[in-house]
Amino acid sequence: MLDAILDMTTASVTRAELGARELLMVRFAALAAVGAPPSSYLLNIAAAADTTDLTLEDARSVLIAVAPIIGTPKVVDAAATIAEALGIALALEDALAEENVTT
Repeated sequence: MLDAILDMTTASVTRAELGARELLMVRFAALAAVGAPPSSYLLNIAAAADTTDLTLEDARSVLIAVAPIIGTPKVVDAAATIAEALGIALALEDALAEENVTT
């Protein structure tokens, strides 16, 4: 299944004539619109950190921009889900750092 998702994502990125920063901002807007789970945000946050200078303020701006279109409940839910995804990322980072210290 992950291979299929990777193939779809690769095709989308290749065919979209957007810069990395713009592409990830559009993807954040789409994630908010569909009520994506934390894991989807986590993958896109990782991609943003690896390929762009996108900040949390940029993500906040995207949510503000789409709020009139997708509605306040989805925006509030997306903000909470992003916070949850960041918490997961920090917990994983801490666990990996601790594992490296003990080995």
